[in-house]
Amino acid sequence: MLKAIMRDVSRNISRCELTYRQRERVDYEKAIRQHADYCDLLRRCGSLVINLEARDESPDCCFVADTAVVLEEAAVIASPGAPSRRSEVTGVAETLSAHREIVRIQPPATLDGGDVLIMGKRIFVGHSKRTNREGIESLTRIASSFGYDVTPVSVVGSLHLTTACSALNEETVLLNSCWIDAAPFARYRVLNVPEDELWAASTMRVGSTVCVEAGAPRTLELIKKHCAEVEVSDISEFRKAEGSLPCLSIIFQDTKTNQSKETINAQ
Repeated sequence: MLKAIMRDVSRNISRCELTYRQRERVDYEKAIRQHADYCDLLRRCGSLVINLEARDESPDCCFVADTAVVLEEAAVIASPGAPSRRSEVTGVAETLSAHREIVRIQPPATLDGGDVLIMGKRIFVGHSKRTNREGIESLTRIASSFGYDVTPVSVVGSLHLTTACSALNEETVLLNSCWIDAAPFARYRVLNVPEDELWAASTMRVGSTVCVEAGAPRTLELIKKHCAEVEVSDISEFRKAEGSLPCLSIIFQDTKTNQSKETINAQ
């Protein structure tokens, strides 16, 4: 069964960490509506949603993907690069422990889940302002023990690797080569996003569906040429907080349990 961990939006999201964007006021009520629509999208795509309560003392807590990397064999609990975010991993680790063996990235290594792109047994990990060399080395040691090939990617213009890169399928990568080094993806079919839609390279796969951020019509048409099932999601308020579609959930396949409810609420 496909599952997705989400976390509700902090009332203090406007105080989020920012690296490349100028601070704007995030409309909290609109963000709540967009978050609910995103949750409905995951359900439509066949995912059971595990919903964690917001941590109002953690403005970025809804960007749950940064807290863990879920492999088939284990859940790697991240060591976030922003000190203000390190307390976010606890609830996620507790939730994932019901589904995977837990292993951890330990400081001084830093690793954000948003810097990790998994394509089968290949893992690409961004060297960014949030993920350091020690974090990449730690993930490499863990993942290689399970037979994964880990490739570092230089990230120079965006917060995370997955802000500028996503996998449409196992053979095709959507890229914004202005923000990352595209060379590591030479073995794949590479699609480049239009220059006026650079942020749209961050898509999300949910089962057989590719989800695209609203407001990128040229990227949407490009993706439709290669993907049969495409959905659009408006996350404009989260974009103000330097978020993207894959930031808002941890999606994984769980074969251990079957649940009849569409949503599980957790602390």
